[in-house]
Amino acid sequence: MIIKSETVTAKNKAGGKGEIQITHLLTPKEMLGQCEMFAKVTVPPGASLGTHYHHGNSETYHILQGKAEYNDNDKIYEISSGQTVFCPDGSMHAIENIGEEDLIFIALIIKTPEQ
Repeated sequence: MIIKSETVTAKNKAGGKGEIQITHLLTPKEMLGQCEMFAKVTVPPGASLGTHYHHGNSETYHILQGKAEYNDNDKIYEISSGQTVFCPDGSMHAIENIGEEDLIFIALIIKTPEQ
Protein backbone atom coordinates (compact mmCIF):
# COMPACT_ATOMS: atom_id res chain seq x y z
CA MET A 1 0.00 0.00 0.00
CA ILE A 2 1.29 3.44 -0.89
CA ILE A 3 0.14 6.25 1.36
CA LYS A 4 -0.16 9.83 0.15
CA SER A 5 1.52 12.10 2.68
CA GLU A 6 -0.12 15.35 3.71
CA THR A 7 2.01 18.36 4.69
CA VAL A 8 0.63 21.13 6.86
CA THR A 9 2.23 24.38 7.99
CA ALA A 10 1.97 25.30 11.65
CA LYS A 11 2.75 28.83 12.79
CA ASN A 12 4.00 29.39 16.36
CA LYS A 13 3.22 25.74 17.22
CA ALA A 14 2.79 25.32 21.00
CA GLY A 15 4.00 28.90 21.42
CA GLY A 16 7.14 28.32 19.37
CA LYS A 17 8.83 30.69 16.93
CA GLY A 18 8.15 30.86 13.22
CA GLU A 19 6.57 28.27 10.96
CA ILE A 20 7.23 24.54 10.85
CA GLN A 21 6.15 21.91 8.32
CA ILE A 22 4.54 18.66 9.47
CA THR A 23 4.30 15.86 6.92
CA HIS A 24 1.91 13.19 8.21
CA LEU A 25 3.33 9.84 7.12
CA LEU A 26 0.36 7.78 8.29
CA THR A 27 -3.31 8.68 8.62
CA PRO A 28 -5.44 7.78 11.64
CA LYS A 29 -6.80 4.83 9.64
CA GLU A 30 -3.36 3.18 9.46
CA MET A 31 -2.52 3.95 13.11
CA LEU A 32 -5.54 1.93 14.33
CA GLY A 33 -6.08 4.13 17.36
CA GLN A 34 -2.69 3.20 18.84
CA CYS A 35 -0.75 6.24 17.70
CA GLU A 36 -1.75 9.87 17.49
CA MET A 37 0.95 10.96 15.04
CA PHE A 38 3.73 9.56 12.87
CA ALA A 39 5.26 12.45 10.93
CA LYS A 40 8.32 14.12 9.47
CA VAL A 41 8.79 17.58 10.96
CA THR A 42 10.86 20.32 9.30
CA VAL A 43 11.94 23.29 11.43
CA PRO A 44 13.77 26.13 9.61
CA PRO A 45 16.79 27.85 11.22
CA GLY A 46 15.70 29.96 14.19
CA ALA A 47 12.22 28.40 14.38
CA SER A 48 10.95 26.18 17.19
CA LEU A 49 8.22 23.95 18.50
CA GLY A 50 7.32 25.45 21.87
CA THR A 51 7.05 23.90 25.30
CA HIS A 52 4.22 21.40 25.56
CA TYR A 53 3.15 18.67 27.97
CA HIS A 54 2.12 15.13 27.18
CA HIS A 55 -0.89 13.73 29.02
CA GLY A 56 -2.17 10.32 27.95
CA ASN A 57 0.63 9.84 25.41
CA SER A 58 4.39 9.93 24.87
CA GLU A 59 6.43 11.46 22.07
CA THR A 60 9.69 10.41 20.44
CA TYR A 61 11.82 12.50 18.08
CA HIS A 62 14.51 10.92 15.89
CA ILE A 63 16.74 13.61 14.39
CA LEU A 64 17.48 13.07 10.69
CA GLN A 65 19.23 16.37 9.92
CA GLY A 66 20.40 19.47 11.71
CA LYS A 67 21.22 20.69 15.20
CA ALA A 68 18.77 21.59 17.96
CA GLU A 69 18.39 22.77 21.50
CA TYR A 70 16.09 20.28 23.21
CA ASN A 71 14.27 21.17 26.42
CA ASP A 72 13.56 18.03 28.45
CA ASN A 73 11.58 19.06 31.55
CA ASP A 74 13.63 22.28 31.83
CA LYS A 75 16.97 20.53 31.25
CA ILE A 76 18.55 21.84 28.06
CA TYR A 77 20.55 19.58 25.71
CA GLU A 78 22.14 20.13 22.33
CA ILE A 79 21.16 17.30 19.99
CA SER A 80 21.91 16.53 16.36
CA SER A 81 21.50 14.09 13.50
CA GLY A 82 21.26 10.45 14.56
CA GLN A 83 20.05 11.10 18.11
CA THR A 84 16.68 10.13 19.56
CA VAL A 85 14.84 11.81 22.45
CA PHE A 86 11.80 10.54 24.35
CA CYS A 87 9.16 12.50 26.29
CA PRO A 88 7.10 10.15 28.49
CA ASP A 89 3.50 10.64 29.58
CA GLY A 90 3.29 13.44 32.16
CA SER A 91 6.42 15.24 30.96
CA MET A 92 7.15 18.34 28.89
CA HIS A 93 9.52 19.21 26.09
CA ALA A 94 10.37 21.73 23.37
CA ILE A 95 12.81 21.87 20.47
CA GLU A 96 14.50 24.77 18.63
CA ASN A 97 16.63 24.75 15.50
CA ILE A 98 19.98 26.31 16.45
CA GLY A 99 21.76 25.33 13.23
CA GLU A 100 22.13 26.91 9.81
CA GLU A 101 20.19 24.21 7.91
CA ASP A 102 16.67 22.86 8.34
CA LEU A 103 16.16 20.64 11.37
CA ILE A 104 14.33 17.51 10.21
CA PHE A 105 13.07 14.80 12.53
CA ILE A 106 10.58 11.97 12.73
CA ALA A 107 7.94 12.46 15.44
CA LEU A 108 5.96 9.57 16.88
CA ILE A 109 3.17 10.08 19.43
CA ILE A 110 1.94 6.86 21.06
CA LYS A 111 -1.11 6.68 23.30
CA THR A 112 -0.48 5.49 26.86
CA PRO A 113 -2.29 2.19 27.45
CA GLU A 114 -5.17 2.41 29.89
CA GLN A 115 -4.43 0.76 33.22
